[in-house]
This record gives sequence, C-alpha cells and structure tokens, in this order.
Amino acid sequence: MRLMVAPDAAVPVPAGLVLAPFRAARFTAAGPDLAALTSPPYDVIDEDGRTALEAAAEHNVVRLILPRDLSPAESPGEPDSRYDRAARTLREWLDAGILARDEAPALYVYEQEQDGHLQRGLVGALALADPDAGIVLPHENTMAGPVSDRLALTRATAANLEPIFLLYDGGGPASQVVAAAVTTPPIVDAHTDDGVTHRIWAIDDPAQLETIAADLLPRRAVIADGHHRYATYRHYQAERHAAGDGAGAWDFGLTFLVDATANGPQVHAIHRAVLGLTLADAVARAEGAFTVRRLTEAAGAGAGAGAGAPVDPAALLDELAKAGHDGHAFVISDDSDAYLLTAPAADLLARALPADRSAAFRGLDVTVAHLALITNVWGLEDRVGVVDYYHDAPAALAAARATGGVALLLNPTPVADVTAVAGAAERMPRKSTLFTPKPRTGLLIRPLD
Repeated sequence: MRLMVAPDAAVPVPAGLVLAPFRAARFTAAGPDLAALTSPPYDVIDEDGRTALEAAAEHNVVRLILPRDLSPAESPGEPDSRYDRAARTLREWLDAGILARDEAPALYVYEQEQDGHLQRGLVGALALADPDAGIVLPHENTMAGPVSDRLALTRATAANLEPIFLLYDGGGPASQVVAAAVTTPPIVDAHTDDGVTHRIWAIDDPAQLETIAADLLPRRAVIADGHHRYATYRHYQAERHAAGDGAGAWDFGLTFLVDATANGPQVHAIHRAVLGLTLADAVARAEGAFTVRRLTEAAGAGAGAGAGAPVDPAALLDELAKAGHDGHAFVISDDSDAYLLTAPAADLLARALPADRSAAFRGLDVTVAHLALITNVWGLEDRVGVVDYYHDAPAALAAARATGGVALLLNPTPVADVTAVAGAAERMPRKSTLFTPKPRTGLLIRPLD
C-alpha cells in the first residue's frame, strides 16, 4: 500500500498519493429502491431535508450520518448518545443483510450524470498525509465544531460513512483504466430525485490496480469538498496511534478522486448576502474605489432603488460573467436595483491585500470581495451574521430583500485558481467555491475492520 513509517513520526507517512482498494459495504437494494436509501452529504442537509429523507425510507442512510438524539424512553438511565445509535443501526443493517460487504477489495469507478454533464472518478481508501507533505492539499480552513461532531461519529461507528472529494491533474494510465471500465455493465445504476444518475463499477484486477497505483503515486490532489471530514480522518488516525493501536485501516480515509482534466466537476460560485448595509450605502462607499455601473435595465428591475419589481438573477449573472473576462467583477443588489462593480483601484488593492500572500491568493475574486470590498470599502466585520452564504443567486437576492441588506454576487473560481492557492500552501476565504455534483452518500461505505 506504499506506506512507510518515519522513525520520528507517530503515524505512517505515505510515499505519495495512494488510493487503496477496500471492501465496500453497499445496500443490497437496487434501482429506485437503492436511490431512496441514499442522501446528499451531511453538511448540506437542513432539518426539513433530514425529516424528508427519514420519511422516504426506513433504512435511509441519513439515520447513520445525522442520527437523532435518543429520547428518555429509548435510553432510560443509559449513557448512549446519538452516535451510539448510529453505530447500533450500522451493525443491525449489516447483520440483517440490508447492507452487505463486497467479497474482494476493489477500487470503484463512480460516475455521475446530470443534465448532460459527466463526472467520473475513483472511490478508494486514501492514505492520509499532513498538508505540509504536499500530497493532499486543502484550500479552506476548518472549524472545531464540525470536526468534533464527525470524530464522535467515527469513533462510535468505526466506519467512513461518506467520502471526501478530491481533484487531481490527471490524464494518465489511471484515467485510461477508468475510461475502459465504464464500457462494461455497472454494479450500481440508480437515479436520485435531484436529477443525477449514479453508476458504479468495481476494479479488482491486480494488474489494473497496480497501473492505477503507479500513476497516482507521484501526483498530488486538492480537496474540493470535505475539509472537515479529512481533518476528522487525521484526528482519528492520531488517536488510534496514540492509543498504541499501530498501523491500520484508520491510516486511510474514504475518498472520491476525480481527474479534473477529464470528466471533472462543474464549478459554481457561492454568493453572499451582506446584512445591515443598504444598497444606497453600498454604492456610495464603492464609488471611487471601483468603477460602478447601474444594471437596472439589464436586471429587469423596476425604476426605483429598493422599490421595484424583483431583478432577473440570470440577467445579472450574465452581465457579471461578461465583465469577469476583463478582471475582478461583482454585482450588488437589493433585489430591486442592481449595480456592477469592476476595476478596483490599485491603491485599494495595495492596502487591502496582504503583501505576504501569494499572487494566486491576492488574485482571487473572493479575496478582493472579502478583504477589499467588504472589510476595507464597506468597513464591515467579515463574520457569520454579517456575511451569509448562499449556493444560488436567487437565494442571496431573496435574503437581501428580506433583511434590507445587499446581495453580493460573484463569478465562479476556476479550478486552476483553487489548485494554485492550495499549491502555495494557503487557504481561500470561507465558502469560495461550490463543486457539483457532490458524491451521493450511501452508495459506498467503508467499515474500518
């Protein structure tokens, strides 16, 4: 598995990018029945979604990844937690044959198709590495709360229930093996209610596995999604080694590895709603620091700022995309009126962007949005409750209208820019990029035994 133990290290150090085969636990249902047992990743499920998934099927995987607290009647005087409930549920499903382990270890080709877009990669057990090793590169910081939650779940279940999502610059023999695999019948073919078709193939041929391993070893990958889960993997690994358990399955973590040069993800912006700032104030403060142009007619809005009909989000995003070809560009709107901000002043960038950061970091739209526009020009504290995040423009605009604030719309961050920042060992501002489609939870589970 290409792991070596450094004499001065408590945990194994991988020799490079290692994706090992494993014996997946998979639901024995198929087709629509299987689709009803899966879920989106835990961190995009709200309370209504959680309830809907629970109602959809008795054995939906949401009961493992977001277990409910036990009621006093269910746990009278016992110390059991919701994490213990997840662990018992996992064991019960395995014992009852609701989930079954594959006989042979394999790497799994996982393909997602949505609206004509194909995303394809390999699911396997990734050898864990410190970011300083330059093998697995994060691009965002993590928060203690989500890591603590996922760590408690991992301790209880002794399983990787959801994969992290990595991108790498491929085009080599591993990608050729993946392309050949999809010409054969899949072992999983399911269509979920979000419009995505999921197909899976198993690769267990030793020669093919060795070809993949040799190709991946000298490469490095960037975490597209799952920073908190990766941090959880490494915390759990450290705990097991500190306990004297030695090398084991905890030295690896369930991962979806995608060649970004072939069938990579779609990249979307994550938009902002800035609370406590009116559009009139936002525009007044931006003038002189940016070139400001009103977009009311392009947005399909009414005549009066703050009093017109709702803007057309698609028209705003189209104007934003065109302006973005020439440099930094942002749209601000209160959902009745809208303005385009371009060409930030050189002196603004000089004082707002830290000189000790890489050119890749300073060149990001999200960096300019947070450090130059929000913090320097608008004079606001960049924190939750002041700046909120939305995965689509209509939601950001609706939040601006509801709160009397301002929606800040951004262009997507290119994958190459994400990779450049990660390669410089730096982190992007919070919620910089959304990659889709996300891997579906419940298709492949990795018990750590």
